[in-house]
Amino acid sequence: MAYADGKRITPGQKPGWLKVPIPAGETVARLSKTLRDRGLHTVCEEAKCPNMGECWDGGTATFMVLGDTCTRGCRFCAVKTHAQGVPVDAAEPEKVAEASVAMGLKYVVLTMVDRDDLPDGGAAHVAATIRAIKQQNPDILVEALVGDMDGEADRIATILDGGPDVYAHNIETVLRLTPRVRDSRCSYVQSLGTLKTAKQLRPGIVTKSSVMLGLGESEREVEQAMDDLREYGVDVVTFGQYLRPTLKHLPVKEHITPARFKALERRAQRKGFLYVASGPLVRSSYKAAEFYIAGMLRQQRAAAARSASGTTPEGAR
Repeated sequence: MAYADGKRITPGQKPGWLKVPIPAGETVARLSKTLRDRGLHTVCEEAKCPNMGECWDGGTATFMVLGDTCTRGCRFCAVKTHAQGVPVDAAEPEKVAEASVAMGLKYVVLTMVDRDDLPDGGAAHVAATIRAIKQQNPDILVEALVGDMDGEADRIATILDGGPDVYAHNIETVLRLTPRVRDSRCSYVQSLGTLKTAKQLRPGIVTKSSVMLGLGESEREVEQAMDDLREYGVDVVTFGQYLRPTLKHLPVKEHITPARFKALERRAQRKGFLYVASGPLVRSSYKAAEFYIAGMLRQQRAAAARSASGTTPEGAR
């Protein structure tokens, strides 16, 4: 069990560090209307993310494409599930692109429901959405936070052909807990393999993953997950607290203290990740990680442009 101010915190209680106001304000209201006008939704809103207002003010948002119904039934996730997803909206790529520009976004995360009912798992639709955003504004950075694509290299290649700046897929939890936490069609090894395949197909792509804590994992198991991610070439990792969406979902086994999250961040940094975001309210789409990645990618672009033009920055001579 976690402790706060010397008091024992049971899993059924929510400690003070997790109690935050629901995002509101002029920016949230204005951008929400932009989304509603186009029939779009974001994970930011669906999950009532406490970071939403700050992220939107900073120019980042997470769109969920391919509908609101997942064909898998992971035991931690509140998204609706069914054997068949909703009909794919062919106009969605353009709608997402238009909304991204209208919202003034600088960094867009495209996440998706699993679509095992589609021949390609939805890969072509994700790629089309990335292309549409880039066509509207080439300066917008796009992170593709996608499913495991059944580990199929051709599906991963299709998404990469769309031109994402970051390829992300979440392992979600440690090896031992994967069968209990995730759908039976998900696999810890398969998830790692998709990240490895993305890096093999495009060596320069930034890869990213996320782990939820508080489901009963041990310190050693988390350490092993970090080692596995690094072995498979993952560049960025985030750690956050699992929060139970409803009583039908898995219970919280432990509330991890901010101090333990900070210690975990230091350990992950020593393992060589380019960036680590670790905290109770950190989510896989998290502004701090996205701001860091955006800065890094823009520096790389500027360096490539200087190299192509044969110029060097002041002070580099």
